[in-house]
Amino acid sequence: MNDDTRVDRCEFCHLELVSEQQLIFENEDAMFLQLKDVDNKGKLLAGAGVIVPKQHRDTVFDLTETEWSAMYELLQRVKVFIDERFWPDGYNVGWNNGAVAGQHIHHVHLHILPRYKDETLAGKGIRYMFKEGRNQRGVN
Repeated sequence: MNDDTRVDRCEFCHLELVSEQQLIFENEDAMFLQLKDVDNKGKLLAGAGVIVPKQHRDTVFDLTETEWSAMYELLQRVKVFIDERFWPDGYNVGWNNGAVAGQHIHHVHLHILPRYKDETLAGKGIRYMFKEGRNQRGVN
């Protein structure tokens, strides 16, 4: 798929492609998006969302310094917003870069994942899948 086709089908470049997606905050260079069902406070990913640059960038390594700053500014606003509405006990915040790392939408997006102490995997962070033993290299 060429770059123009990928951008034409990008759900972060064209928010209307995902009807459940809603724009919560934005600044000149970035947006905070959530799916409409994250308001369900008993749901596992209650309050979760993504921060994306407005310009199509494939990975975090492609961001400009201005976009980094814009995303940082939104991250601070998002934390206050989620804290006031969902009262999480912690957060995972992170990027997936490339298909092998789990990036399924090829427009960089910073995951904001509120965590709750009543989750089955409470206390397990981003590195859990690497440390728990099932992820092995060279095994088919």
